[in-house]
Amino acid sequence: MQFGAVIVAAGMSSRMGDFKPMLNIGSISIAQRIVATLHQAGVDRIVVVTGYNAQQLERHLANNGLVFLRNEAYATTQMFDSAKIGLGYLKDKCDRILFTPVDIPLFTAMTVTQLMESGAELACPVCEGQTGHPLMIASSLVDAILADSGEGGLQGAIRRCGIEMKKIPVDDAGILHDADTPADYQALLEYHNEQLIRPEIWVSLARERPFFDEKTAMLLALVDETRSVRTACQRMQISYSGSWNIIHALESQLHFPLLERSQGGANGGESKLTDKGRRLLDCYQKYSQRLRQEAAKLFEEYFGEEL
Repeated sequence: MQFGAVIVAAGMSSRMGDFKPMLNIGSISIAQRIVATLHQAGVDRIVVVTGYNAQQLERHLANNGLVFLRNEAYATTQMFDSAKIGLGYLKDKCDRILFTPVDIPLFTAMTVTQLMESGAELACPVCEGQTGHPLMIASSLVDAILADSGEGGLQGAIRRCGIEMKKIPVDDAGILHDADTPADYQALLEYHNEQLIRPEIWVSLARERPFFDEKTAMLLALVDETRSVRTACQRMQISYSGSWNIIHALESQLHFPLLERSQGGANGGESKLTDKGRRLLDCYQKYSQRLRQEAAKLFEEYFGEEL
């Protein structure tokens, strides 16, 4: 089963008085914290929907192997409109979609894993009797959500989609803590400082030095999806020339071509993965997910009673 995630970060942070996604929680920002947690849980594709301060936030997150989509009408629309942008993009690319606003950054990878392993079509975590984020939505439900009137926002659309929400009990108060106001943010910092240590796994393939990692994998996946290196770069906020340097370096290390390129035509040239390149990407994605699953088990075995 393939999992994606939508992080909505298009709002103007008016109640906070500062730009929430880039406020720090410990040594990294709120937005980086959510991305790291989703990566750690093995989520395959993460979409960040930006709007206010879009360019600044996209540059801030550009090296994390993400897809960026913009709500250009962020000033006159609601969070539900941003949610629809992300859900609509992912609906035919994965089986389940995790959803969270950017201002709820402290849920754990274990909570994400419990949602993913629940088998539910629609689920949310519950701690101390209160529901929180992230939500998990089956891709099969997205069309109904996109067609909804929008009354009551995303929660209203979910209530009307025809599937009952499954509540997943978790031992994770981070699902409840948001950063809507300065007082909320201070409470987040206090809660963060009390939390347990967790493992973080970043998977790279190497010869003399690393040459294939999560950012590279996302670039290849987007090239194959869009049939365009330039469009893939735009969605990841990386330079066109830099992406070709990555691709050429990969091909020199692997000793086989990754892309098939066609020239000209009414719509210009086109690029897509070779069959061997597609198999390599699939193996990397499955290998990374399995490593994270095993790492979580080993962490609990060796550190569960110590930390």
